[in-house]
Amino acid sequence: MNFSIELEQEEDGRWIAEVCDLPGVLIYEKTRKEALAKVQALALRVLADCLEHHEGIGPRMVKRISKSTGLRPEDLSTPSSDFIERS
Repeated sequence: MNFSIELEQEEDGRWIAEVCDLPGVLIYEKTRKEALAKVQALALRVLADCLEHHEGIGPRMVKRISKSTGLRPEDLSTPSSDFIERS
């Protein structure tokens, strides 16, 4: 799954990195490289948490996750205890 990351250097020299498709996924760091690495890690944690708890996943995000993972949209809206392992 690909997300756009916006990177911008602030006047004080810090870098801000944001994943616009994921509200709240925003990082400030001293270097561009650190900001990029940490915002990617945060985005993965947010997605994992949303999937685990079925929170914050709108229809657009369900469609993107479904397309990139091969899971059916209904699998993403089913409690995790109901997931069936596929071979």
